[in-house]
Amino acid sequence: MSTASVPSFYLYGEPQRSVAEGFVHVESLDDRSRPSEWTIRPHVHRDLNHIILIAQGGGAMQAEAAQVSFDAPCLLLIPAGIVHGFSWHSESRGHVTTIADSYLRHLIGRDIDLAPLFARPHAVALPHEEGDTAEEIIDRMARELGWAGPGQRAAIESALLSLMVLALRHTTLTDATQPGTARQTALVARLRERIEQRFRQREPVSVHAKALGTSLTALRQACARVAGSSPAQMLDDRSLLEARRLLLYSQMSVADIAYAVGFEDPAYFSRFFARHVGQPPRAYRAARERCQP
Repeated sequence: MSTASVPSFYLYGEPQRSVAEGFVHVESLDDRSRPSEWTIRPHVHRDLNHIILIAQGGGAMQAEAAQVSFDAPCLLLIPAGIVHGFSWHSESRGHVTTIADSYLRHLIGRDIDLAPLFARPHAVALPHEEGDTAEEIIDRMARELGWAGPGQRAAIESALLSLMVLALRHTTLTDATQPGTARQTALVARLRERIEQRFRQREPVSVHAKALGTSLTALRQACARVAGSSPAQMLDDRSLLEARRLLLYSQMSVADIAYAVGFEDPAYFSRFFARHVGQPPRAYRAARERCQP
């Protein structure tokens, strides 16, 4: 792939526009994948999350710099703001459920156990009978979306929650099976939101703790238990994620990328990147370009 900017869509292939509060959309997997010969190029949705059921077939998901292979039946969960693309096996079958980020946050607020599901993109393998259950839930939700009868919103919300609980109970994520206390999970969710808003400021962990109304010790304990990481590592991971995106999907110089992610010294940024990634930014970009067709 060239270093052209990664496309940002509403739904795949549609121009970006504002997302209505409570937006939920369901479509067949092959609606957009068959016309594009079962390949969805890397793109991003700023305010939309996906739950994709693969009922038949399989493929590979590119999520930022990672490649995730999967086979049916499974659920793919992709948070808003993540660069993602797919290479499906021909004639794969399934459904793509898309949820407004504000609405998803509302649903997760109903049960904090659900928060780890959208901490990062991942695939959740399902037993065959649970694949059938997931398809029944999505079919029911699609029917509700197709009319405006009484109780429609409650029915849609019930289906979404059932689908997320199904994913949660079959996930292998450590932070889903050992989520810590509800208070710790909520604290880490608030930290992630703050990091997303302010990672370019390169603020010390102590500043984040103070803004969140907690102590450094409590924040570190929550991150260790819920995310299996430290607050400092979570900050660095977000900066590195943005740096990788810009190296892969933009034509910005390494110095400009350093400034864009909050570093005042491009040479220090290059050392930081090499220490965490294993190669300097220019070498990382060149290696990824060689791997692209």
